[in-house]
Amino acid sequence: MAQILSLVVPFVLMFGLMYFLLILPEKKRTKKYNEMLSALEKNDEIVTRGGIMGKIIIVEEDYVIIETSAERTKLKISKNGIASKVNKVTE
Repeated sequence: MAQILSLVVPFVLMFGLMYFLLILPEKKRTKKYNEMLSALEKNDEIVTRGGIMGKIIIVEEDYVIIETSAERTKLKISKNGIASKVNKVTE
């Protein structure tokens, strides 16, 4: 019995350590990202995964249309293509 216990305990400890170092932080990051996507509104400034910056002009369920330049170029992108929301600093 002691031999089996001495073999199982290290694996349980390794799994616990991996859970707290890898799995739990990734779940938190995913939850925060999904909350950010669901909170997107018109006139929010975003950065896409490709590095394109723009202002949201239309929000649909699975995609958004952004305006990217002074020439008012419009792009339709998937919500999953959004990397982050740009926070404007107000003075």
